[in-house]
Amino acid sequence: MIVKTTGDFKWEGVDVLPYKEDGNMFRDVTRQVMFEGTGDLPVEFRYFEVGPGGHSTLERHEHQHAVMVIRGRGRVLVRDSVTPICCQDIVHIPPMTWHQFRADEDSPLGFLCIVACERDRPQRPCEAELEYLRSSDVVREFIQI
Repeated sequence: MIVKTTGDFKWEGVDVLPYKEDGNMFRDVTRQVMFEGTGDLPVEFRYFEVGPGGHSTLERHEHQHAVMVIRGRGRVLVRDSVTPICCQDIVHIPPMTWHQFRADEDSPLGFLCIVACERDRPQRPCEAELEYLRSSDVVREFIQI
Protein backbone atom coordinates (compact mmCIF):
# COMPACT_ATOMS: atom_id res chain seq x y z
CA MET A 1 0.00 0.00 0.00
CA ILE A 2 1.24 3.47 -0.88
CA VAL A 3 -0.56 6.65 0.12
CA LYS A 4 0.69 9.60 -1.91
CA THR A 5 0.60 13.17 -0.71
CA THR A 6 -1.57 15.68 -2.52
CA GLY A 7 0.41 18.54 -0.99
CA ASP A 8 -0.40 20.91 1.85
CA PHE A 9 -0.30 18.05 4.39
CA LYS A 10 -3.10 16.01 2.81
CA TRP A 11 -2.98 12.50 1.31
CA GLU A 12 -4.80 10.77 -1.58
CA GLY A 13 -7.97 8.99 -0.49
CA VAL A 14 -7.62 10.14 3.12
CA ASP A 15 -10.48 12.18 4.54
CA VAL A 16 -9.84 15.21 6.74
CA LEU A 17 -11.95 14.42 9.79
CA PRO A 18 -12.95 16.26 12.92
CA TYR A 19 -10.49 15.69 15.75
CA LYS A 20 -13.21 14.13 17.88
CA GLU A 21 -16.83 13.28 17.18
CA ASP A 22 -18.13 15.61 19.84
CA GLY A 23 -17.08 17.92 22.59
CA ASN A 24 -15.75 21.42 22.98
CA MET A 25 -12.61 20.78 25.03
CA PHE A 26 -10.37 21.49 22.03
CA ARG A 27 -10.03 24.19 19.38
CA ASP A 28 -9.31 24.01 15.63
CA VAL A 29 -7.98 20.44 15.32
CA THR A 30 -8.37 17.95 12.44
CA ARG A 31 -7.17 14.37 11.96
CA GLN A 32 -6.39 12.10 9.04
CA VAL A 33 -5.92 8.34 9.35
CA MET A 34 -3.40 7.18 6.72
CA PHE A 35 -2.94 3.58 7.93
CA GLU A 36 -5.43 1.55 9.98
CA GLY A 37 -3.29 -1.45 10.85
CA THR A 38 -2.97 -5.04 9.72
CA GLY A 39 -2.88 -8.34 11.60
CA ASP A 40 0.80 -8.27 12.50
CA LEU A 41 1.11 -4.46 12.58
CA PRO A 42 -1.91 -3.42 14.71
CA VAL A 43 -1.24 0.33 14.79
CA GLU A 44 -2.87 3.44 13.36
CA PHE A 45 -0.73 6.06 11.68
CA ARG A 46 -2.43 9.45 11.82
CA TYR A 47 -1.82 13.11 11.07
CA PHE A 48 -3.25 15.79 13.35
CA GLU A 49 -3.24 19.47 12.60
CA VAL A 50 -3.86 22.12 15.22
CA GLY A 51 -4.71 25.50 13.71
CA PRO A 52 -2.89 28.68 14.82
CA GLY A 53 -3.72 29.31 18.46
CA GLY A 54 -5.62 26.01 18.70
CA HIS A 55 -5.22 23.17 21.16
CA SER A 56 -5.99 19.50 21.65
CA THR A 57 -7.94 18.11 24.58
CA LEU A 58 -6.26 17.87 27.99
CA GLU A 59 -6.44 14.12 28.55
CA ARG A 60 -4.76 10.88 29.55
CA HIS A 61 -5.33 7.21 28.71
CA GLU A 62 -3.91 3.77 29.42
CA HIS A 63 -2.27 3.45 26.00
CA GLN A 64 0.92 5.21 24.98
CA HIS A 65 1.63 6.94 21.71
CA ALA A 66 4.47 8.55 19.84
CA VAL A 67 4.29 11.82 17.91
CA MET A 68 6.61 13.45 15.38
CA VAL A 69 6.10 17.12 14.54
CA ILE A 70 6.26 17.75 10.78
CA ARG A 71 4.76 21.24 10.52
CA GLY A 72 4.93 24.45 12.50
CA ARG A 73 5.64 25.14 16.12
CA GLY A 74 3.89 24.95 19.44
CA ARG A 75 4.16 23.61 22.94
CA VAL A 76 3.21 20.34 24.58
CA LEU A 77 2.28 19.41 28.12
CA VAL A 78 3.53 15.95 29.10
CA ARG A 79 2.85 15.07 32.76
CA ASP A 80 3.78 18.32 34.54
CA SER A 81 6.22 19.82 32.04
CA VAL A 82 5.51 22.24 29.18
CA THR A 83 8.03 22.09 26.33
CA PRO A 84 8.34 24.04 23.05
CA ILE A 85 8.14 21.75 19.99
CA CYS A 86 8.90 22.21 16.30
CA CYS A 87 9.57 20.23 13.11
CA GLN A 88 11.28 16.89 13.58
CA ASP A 89 10.81 16.84 17.36
CA ILE A 90 9.51 13.54 18.72
CA VAL A 91 7.22 13.31 21.74
CA HIS A 92 6.51 10.09 23.65
CA ILE A 93 3.32 10.07 25.71
CA PRO A 94 3.56 7.32 28.37
CA PRO A 95 0.42 5.56 29.65
CA MET A 96 -1.80 7.53 32.07
CA THR A 97 0.09 10.77 31.46
CA TRP A 98 -1.72 14.10 31.19
CA HIS A 99 -0.96 15.73 27.85
CA GLN A 100 -2.13 18.55 25.60
CA PHE A 101 -0.77 20.12 22.39
CA ARG A 102 -1.02 23.83 21.56
CA ALA A 103 -0.06 25.53 18.32
CA ASP A 104 1.69 28.89 18.33
CA GLU A 105 -0.58 31.83 17.47
CA ASP A 106 1.05 32.43 14.07
CA SER A 107 1.24 28.95 12.54
CA PRO A 108 -0.45 25.54 12.50
CA LEU A 109 1.11 22.63 14.36
CA GLY A 110 1.04 19.36 12.42
CA PHE A 111 2.18 16.01 13.75
CA LEU A 112 2.20 12.35 12.86
CA CYS A 113 0.99 10.01 15.58
CA ILE A 114 1.32 6.26 15.91
CA VAL A 115 -0.98 4.45 18.32
CA ALA A 116 -2.26 0.89 18.88
CA CYS A 117 -5.47 0.04 17.01
CA GLU A 118 -7.01 -1.36 20.18
CA ARG A 119 -6.93 1.28 22.88
CA ASP A 120 -8.94 2.75 25.70
CA ARG A 121 -10.92 5.97 25.57
CA PRO A 122 -9.32 9.20 26.79
CA GLN A 123 -10.01 10.40 30.34
CA ARG A 124 -10.59 14.05 31.23
CA PRO A 125 -9.37 15.43 34.55
CA CYS A 126 -11.76 15.69 37.49
CA GLU A 127 -11.73 18.79 39.72
CA ALA A 128 -9.12 17.34 42.10
CA GLU A 129 -6.81 16.44 39.20
CA LEU A 130 -7.27 19.91 37.70
CA GLU A 131 -6.41 21.46 41.06
CA TYR A 132 -3.22 19.39 41.18
CA LEU A 133 -2.27 20.33 37.59
CA ARG A 134 -2.95 23.99 38.32
CA SER A 135 -0.60 23.91 41.33
CA SER A 136 2.22 24.56 38.84
CA ASP A 137 2.25 28.13 37.49
CA VAL A 138 3.63 26.95 34.13
CA VAL A 139 0.98 24.25 33.71
CA ARG A 140 -1.84 26.54 34.93
CA GLU A 141 -0.90 29.13 32.29
CA PHE A 142 -0.65 26.50 29.56
CA ILE A 143 -3.68 24.21 29.90
CA GLN A 144 -6.89 24.95 28.04
CA ILE A 145 -10.08 23.34 29.31
